[in-house]
Amino acid sequence: MLYLAQIQKKEISDEISLQLLACQNSDETWAMVFQEAVLTLPPDCDRNVLNEGMLVLADIGENSKILLHIQTATNWVLELVQKYLTTGFTPDFLQQEAQKAEGWRQSLTLQSQELSRRFIEVEARREQIQNLEAKLQQEKELLESTIAQLKADN
Repeated sequence: MLYLAQIQKKEISDEISLQLLACQNSDETWAMVFQEAVLTLPPDCDRNVLNEGMLVLADIGENSKILLHIQTATNWVLELVQKYLTTGFTPDFLQQEAQKAEGWRQSLTLQSQELSRRFIEVEARREQIQNLEAKLQQEKELLESTIAQLKADN
């Protein structure tokens, strides 16, 4: 699983660890890591390129203990800036778009409910018509039998 992490160095023990900040979901979205999550790097990790406070992308195994790959997050952050922040995708813009989408969802829900109500009304009317047709058929048969009886009596 891919994580955005910050490098932390402990000068006393010369230990380097990763403070996990966010993780990538399977659908390419990201979620913040709210609980304290720290992963200590193995001693064989290249310590010369990892500076205190540096942001990195860390590919961590399923059990969150095995570091598979680590790279600086500079290019990734610059790509985000270029892709989203230079084209007007501000947090306010995204919030407005989310509100519009919610409004559309509510509107579609109301339309769906209205269509369902109309469908039920049409079905009720169809049933009434079928009942009337059946009643008319019975009356027709009764009239025909009455006419036949009258003819037979004459």
